[in-house]
Amino acid sequence: MTSFIYYGDVVHKRMRPKQHKLRYRVFSLLLDIDDLESLNENYKLLSYNRRTVYSIRDEDHGYGENISNWVQQELKAAGLSDSSKKVWMLCYPRILGYVFNPLTVFFCYRDNGSLGAILYEVHNTFNERHCYVLPVKENKPELIEQNCQKNFYVSPFVPADCSYRFLVRAPKEKVSVIIEDKDSEGLLLVASFSGVKGQLNDRALLKTIFSYPLMSLKVIIGIHYEAIKLRFKGAPFFPHEPYKKQNKNPTKPMRQYKG
Repeated sequence: MTSFIYYGDVVHKRMRPKQHKLRYRVFSLLLDIDDLESLNENYKLLSYNRRTVYSIRDEDHGYGENISNWVQQELKAAGLSDSSKKVWMLCYPRILGYVFNPLTVFFCYRDNGSLGAILYEVHNTFNERHCYVLPVKENKPELIEQNCQKNFYVSPFVPADCSYRFLVRAPKEKVSVIIEDKDSEGLLLVASFSGVKGQLNDRALLKTIFSYPLMSLKVIIGIHYEAIKLRFKGAPFFPHEPYKKQNKNPTKPMRQYKG
């Protein structure tokens, strides 16, 4: 594998108490986290920890210092070090210095090439982020199912006492990540991204400037716009409480996300 670009759609569908649906076009990059330095050599429009049209920066993920080291720490803390042979990151890049990554997904592979774990790094609009580290118990190439309790505030229209069900197709010619959000009454919300693979080069990146103008800004504006519509529909509102997470790396200060 080399780096790729995935063109697709993000879809959110709320089931109750008021039905609501949104869809917007996006693209995501699939990158080898141990080879991010090569972005500076191979692309003019995409870089690592530099200022270009598109960029990937350590400060936008984990503890804000070296994405690869952070992922290794998370896998080790979860007892999944055997899944750290090769890690691919599916994410939005910074665009002209701005980024908002609602979800970054890290696909973590074992020595034998099998997928051993997936990290879901979630960002909210309060400059906070949290990572769910989940093992892949059955390596089914067509569909991966994972479950966990929600323990991070994302939306003011979703209660805290919820659980997640992830349905994932690992990156190949296509990729998809479906998240089902359930509360005590059942399925509440479904959020998904599905994309089709394309070659990552400067020509493709140049096209995205015109096909997906100011994508990150559109995402954050869209989130607030849809929130206004939900408010008018009378959806229940759950106030934000500041997120507190213990730093798993005591030698490094905990840093919050800065867009």
